[in-house]
Amino acid sequence: MQNTSYIALSRQAALWRQMEVVANNMANANTPAFKGEQMMFREYLVPTRSSERAVGNKLSFVQDVGVLRDTREGPLTKTDNPLDFALHGDGYFQIETEAGMRYARNGHFRLDQTGMLVNTQGFAVMDDRDQPIVFAPNETQVEVSPDGTISTENGRVARLKVVKFDNDQQMRKAGDSLYETTQDPEIVQTPHVAQGMMEESNIQPVMEMTRMTQILREYQGVQKMLEAEHERQLKAIQTLAISKTN
Repeated sequence: MQNTSYIALSRQAALWRQMEVVANNMANANTPAFKGEQMMFREYLVPTRSSERAVGNKLSFVQDVGVLRDTREGPLTKTDNPLDFALHGDGYFQIETEAGMRYARNGHFRLDQTGMLVNTQGFAVMDDRDQPIVFAPNETQVEVSPDGTISTENGRVARLKVVKFDNDQQMRKAGDSLYETTQDPEIVQTPHVAQGMMEESNIQPVMEMTRMTQILREYQGVQKMLEAEHERQLKAIQTLAISKTN
């Protein structure tokens, strides 16, 4: 008698977590280079027993097994900021943090007080020699070629390190638009870096609102089924009680 309720609750729990993912997508619709996510589900079968045999029919539950990241490139927006870099195609910038190397698509950079190129959290952006990129005090005209080579009025300074990985889905969020992974980075030999551009989030708010509405309706539908099942059980108990008294 409880099987219907358990199956329905498993669906509600999965829908609740799916709503959290969609809400997070909506909250990051304006976050540079943010990649949308969606839940992955599978059918979870549980064997049951019957009076005729040890193993009867299997109960089908809903199980969320993980989150799938949408790695498609977001639209590029012109900012005219010479320290804004956008990656067109595969690749990540390599960032050195206090916790080790991290990787980012968000190329909104700046210079710190020492002239070092850093991200918004103040972490150093790496060049292709795994060294921080530092500008001289008199260097003001920063130019970046599509292959990531950085030059100023004094000549070549460094080349941005752009890397890729075998499986982007194995990269974990490390906060502040950064990713971490145990995979070995592979140098992108021919990157496409656009200066004065920013990659926007690949979230489509209208699509996410549609998903949110659909999830809410499905959740309400399951809730109605639970209420109907509860009423059915109460009627069954009342009927049994009356039959016993008679």
